[in-house]
Amino acid sequence: MSGVESGLYAPSVAITLRLAKALGCQVEDLFWLDRDLPEIEAVLAKPVPNGQQLRVSMARVGGQWIAYPLIGEDAFRQDMIPADGEGTSQTSTNKVRVRLLDDNLDTLHNTVVIAGCAPVISLWARATERWHPQLRVQYNFANSMAALHSLCRGEAHIAGMHLYDPETGEYNTPFVRDVLALREAVLITLGVWEEGLLLKSGNPMGIRTVNDLVAGGATIVNREIGSGSRMLLEQTLQKEQIPFDAVQGFDNILKTHQDVAQAVARGVADAGMSTASVATAFGLGFIPLHQSRYDLVILKEYLEEAPVQQLLSTLGHRMVHSQFEILGGYDISKIGEVVATV
Repeated sequence: MSGVESGLYAPSVAITLRLAKALGCQVEDLFWLDRDLPEIEAVLAKPVPNGQQLRVSMARVGGQWIAYPLIGEDAFRQDMIPADGEGTSQTSTNKVRVRLLDDNLDTLHNTVVIAGCAPVISLWARATERWHPQLRVQYNFANSMAALHSLCRGEAHIAGMHLYDPETGEYNTPFVRDVLALREAVLITLGVWEEGLLLKSGNPMGIRTVNDLVAGGATIVNREIGSGSRMLLEQTLQKEQIPFDAVQGFDNILKTHQDVAQAVARGVADAGMSTASVATAFGLGFIPLHQSRYDLVILKEYLEEAPVQQLLSTLGHRMVHSQFEILGGYDISKIGEVVATV
């Protein structure tokens, strides 16, 4: 068998058929010709060094192929995205020639890409794939503004966001209008979640407000610019007339809600901004500060595509609702409702 794998020996038809029968599979599952696998030119979703060998996942978005490099944190994510192909980044271009690892293009055409930061998106994606086995949902982590810009650049079908504009009292819509300019989009609610301060279990420092963070000398971890959690923290501090630099750890930046929770749980920080559901999952204390609406932003040109429609249709399914309800911290009474058109 090692000779076959190394290419030194080509098995006869009889041996090939016996192998397939013994293993309970088709002959083409055992042997294939590399030259038969298609190649596709795709746009890279993120910059990479020139000439770098890449594993990528693929999707068709807005009439073009998008390649998502599986490097760094994305290479070994918890949901472990399988590679659809391999390629080498081209010099002075954002494109890559991808050699697919499978000649079945249906999976790539039936892939819906969501950029966002809500942990429940991955639950929704997996529940949807159970309901529609032919559909694949790829969840790319991005904070609210990064997700919106990813949608604008044509790298995602859907952007998830939870940004509040205190001047208008609106959620998300003003930011969508600003970034997408004259492009038409709809906003569909995923749910309303409680945002606030994550604290160590039992709240040993007795923190009740952001003023207590300063008075008690508490150390926090923060999120990056463009995230809804950071924006809420800044708005809360400004309302209380607390300078940002008066809060210890304000410039200690972490990428995800889970990263913030882990930092507090491990004692790296005394507090951090996240949601009630994340606090519950990590066994942490929680002080609610604000209710935020989490919306899905979809360009109208994508709205009628069959894979996108299949995904959105599951927002009404009990299986999806039960996943949200068990997690806790979400009000899904308005799930699936179109709340704005821009």
